[in-house]
Amino acid sequence: MITEKLRSLSAQIEGEFYSDNTIRTLYATDASAYREMPLAVAIPKSVEDLKKLIAFARKEKVALIPRTAGTSLAGQVVGSGLVVDMSKYLNKILEINVEERWVRVQPGVVRDELNLFLKEYGLYFGPETSTANRAMIGGMVGNNSCGSNSVVYGSTREHLISAKALLSDGSEVDFHELSIDEFEAKCLGVPATGTVPRGFKPKDDLETKLYRSVQEILSNEENAQEIRSQFPKRSIARRNTGYALDLLLETEPFTPGSPAFNFCKLIAGSEGTLAFLTEIKLNILPLPPKVAGLVCVHFNTIDEALKANLIALKYNPSASELIDHYILECTKENIEQSKNRFFVQGDPGAILVVEIAREDKDEVARLAAEMEAEMRASGLGYHFPVLYGEDTKKIWTLRKAGLGLLTNMPGDAKPVAVIEDTAIDVNDLPDYIRDFNQILEKYGLYSVHYAHAGSGELHLRPIINLKTEEGNQLFRKIAEEIALLVKKYDGSLSGEHGDGRLRGEFIPWMVGEKNYQLFKQLKQTWDPDNIFNPGKIVDTPPMNEFLRYTPGQKNPEIKTIFNFTREQGILRHAEQCNGSGDCRKTQLSGGTMCPSYMATRNEKDTTRARANILREFLTNSTKENPFDHEEIKEVMDLCLSCKGCKSECPSNVDMGKLKAEFLQHYYDANGVPMRSKLIGNFSKLSGIASVMPWAYNLVFKTPSLRRIANNIVGFHPDRTMPLLASTTLKSWHSKRKTVASGRRVYLFCDEFTNFNDVEIGKKGILLLEKLGYEVIIPKHVESGRAYLSKGLLRKGKEIAEQNVQLLKNTITEETPLIGIEPSAILTFRDEYPELVSEGMQADAQKLAKNVFLIDEFLAKELDKGNLKRNQFTQEKRLIKLHGHCQQKAVGSLVPTKKILSLPANYEVHLIPSGCCGMAGSFGYEKEHYDISMKIGELVLFPTVRKQPEDVIIAAPGTSCRHQIHDGTHRKALHPVEILYQALV
Repeated sequence: MITEKLRSLSAQIEGEFYSDNTIRTLYATDASAYREMPLAVAIPKSVEDLKKLIAFARKEKVALIPRTAGTSLAGQVVGSGLVVDMSKYLNKILEINVEERWVRVQPGVVRDELNLFLKEYGLYFGPETSTANRAMIGGMVGNNSCGSNSVVYGSTREHLISAKALLSDGSEVDFHELSIDEFEAKCLGVPATGTVPRGFKPKDDLETKLYRSVQEILSNEENAQEIRSQFPKRSIARRNTGYALDLLLETEPFTPGSPAFNFCKLIAGSEGTLAFLTEIKLNILPLPPKVAGLVCVHFNTIDEALKANLIALKYNPSASELIDHYILECTKENIEQSKNRFFVQGDPGAILVVEIAREDKDEVARLAAEMEAEMRASGLGYHFPVLYGEDTKKIWTLRKAGLGLLTNMPGDAKPVAVIEDTAIDVNDLPDYIRDFNQILEKYGLYSVHYAHAGSGELHLRPIINLKTEEGNQLFRKIAEEIALLVKKYDGSLSGEHGDGRLRGEFIPWMVGEKNYQLFKQLKQTWDPDNIFNPGKIVDTPPMNEFLRYTPGQKNPEIKTIFNFTREQGILRHAEQCNGSGDCRKTQLSGGTMCPSYMATRNEKDTTRARANILREFLTNSTKENPFDHEEIKEVMDLCLSCKGCKSECPSNVDMGKLKAEFLQHYYDANGVPMRSKLIGNFSKLSGIASVMPWAYNLVFKTPSLRRIANNIVGFHPDRTMPLLASTTLKSWHSKRKTVASGRRVYLFCDEFTNFNDVEIGKKGILLLEKLGYEVIIPKHVESGRAYLSKGLLRKGKEIAEQNVQLLKNTITEETPLIGIEPSAILTFRDEYPELVSEGMQADAQKLAKNVFLIDEFLAKELDKGNLKRNQFTQEKRLIKLHGHCQQKAVGSLVPTKKILSLPANYEVHLIPSGCCGMAGSFGYEKEHYDISMKIGELVLFPTVRKQPEDVIIAAPGTSCRHQIHDGTHRKALHPVEILYQALV
């Protein structure tokens, strides 16, 4: 019956609607410990859609669960009802008023993207969550988000001017400041201005009842006294426990001389339980001061850092953030964050990052020096580096990655969000943390400490195994004991992450039973049918139920081709994803992860979704082959295996590796598609075709023949195909005399350079020889990249082992192996060590240390002084460089930029593009062509098209160069071509 009703609802709304098991599974979790399957998922396009959803919910008694980025930590967007995803379509910036400094937006606008828009006006929206590059304004209002700079900008609530919303009866309302007379008129249900017409019947609608109810509650002196005595200390800025009746009480007409009444104070932090927001009007401020310096103070202990924090606050910092040694340890194992810990000296017990922002750098330096002197005089801190400019971005990136980094801890015991949001008067913080750790010690636990020391809120995460019954009970016991401790300090159990279903049942402990009953009365008035996000804040289920992991659940042992020993198995690797949603950032935030989401804006196309679907089926499948599920295949389909997640995901989720493993096992059950076989056998087939390259080229240079051939194979007819050279690179090299030199290098002649990009290969060899190197192509086989890209891992493993066996005794630190095509040479460093048999792993790892991209090799030689700028032209040229995804993930673009800058007057600019969209065979495939081109259009294609003809477009990757050609009709050059042409 409900299925038919859902089908009918789907037909009525303009937006998207899903009730299939796959999409419901992807929306069953957020970034919290909770999991509950929703009834369906709606993605509305308009306010009218929302009204229809509300009408359906009222009629059918179904819950509506509002959701934006899905990064909530207390289970706010998890529930059994109908999830309403506001992120995809309701994401417009509607209006800005520069003179009055406000902006009006829809709920799905991303915080950082709002500030990109505001920057051109010299304005700024202050509150900054660690998830700011994907957190959306609707979610920030719902949770009353704060962030690292709350010591200056406060919470979202302080910036919420007004809001348009839909009430639980579907009526539209506009919440804003009201004078005393306007408030009284609202309560009476009469117009606020002018004479009431004779015979006018006062309104008795839901909006009127809201005002009457709050007037009744807050006009009661007994209630007012109870609120003032039981709510958290007013000195704590981050007070997010329950509904904000304490703030409404401190407005006129209830407290004379106070700010005007505005229901927005209540809406902020209400977690979608009272109304559905449709428009949000925000206060905006001038841009922050021009100069910001980060004083990264090193301490031996957390206690020292918290005492020093009180000194730091005297200097009016814009942030004072704690990073403890657990997070610092995790950064060592993360590709991206290991680059951002350059400022760390030794192994400190904690680092306090104090941001001092002023208009003048000398003033920042003076304040930093004075603060250091005062801390040293108190015996606090031992290293005080001060960082400016681009370095500050790296530090904040590291700090914001904290949540994701924590899930890198191997095993099932993880730092869990349970009492991670407590806010205490900052002066009480050292004593509170001491008491907190004493409680944990009683249970044999320890905790991670990080985040907002300056605001009195540290994110404290005890390490608990929620897969066990003991862990489940500890989860609850710790929550109970810490709730009592927070009450002892008159603190707030929630500072910015909200109550949700995690802390809701402890609210009576925090504000008293009487105030809790007022909350319930409030909810009943606003939402009499209990359709708006029920089970959050009030009447929540027990906090240790509906968890992502079932107590006592078994971890199935799953045999894999890749080695997942470090992660303790493939399932645990998928479980490293904690749902923080870093993969939901868009191209405007930069980076590579995740190109398919950037193009589609569908949750299904995030790295998070792919990890979730794997976790679900690998945990619960009853099949002998747990990978044999169409649902996994569906969600994996648009993964480009770009490897962006390998470095950019704070949790180190390598979805390219996971997808390849999945595909091999899926093929085992369902057979290998013919197209995948053809792509995997690229090298063999190219070898056959190279006997008569003219015949192959005739077909693929003739548009009509190419379209027919592409259709037969399953490629898109509009996609051009790489042509074969008249000879192979190996053949050309074998027929020429080797140029002897004192410095020998070995060139890996990959299959793409050998058959297609022969001219690039020649230029690479000639360049090396001109620079004084003897180039030898050692005996080896193909890289296996094509097999790996299609999930044909067993064949890829054979090739990996052959290459390791052939090269292990030849390649050394003195005689490295270098490669021209990134996707091929980097298999030695990325896949081979985890693909070869256990007995060959040591050899593979040793080999990997001496394998380099030609860019990396030349950059090292430059650093050693073996290359000179006078070997190259003095001509002035501008180069726009697009980086290869795997190179960015496993290596860096710094060496490429460095060598392209060898000619003295060559200026190199990095194109801020992520993946080009081609990703090996992905962009050739018929069903993926359109999305491939859409990804290219995000940043890369428009940037290339804007360049004058004399600007050089550089791209190390063969697929990238092909995509640039097809998308812009510009020829991109490999760096070795550019350098060869620049030789004098």
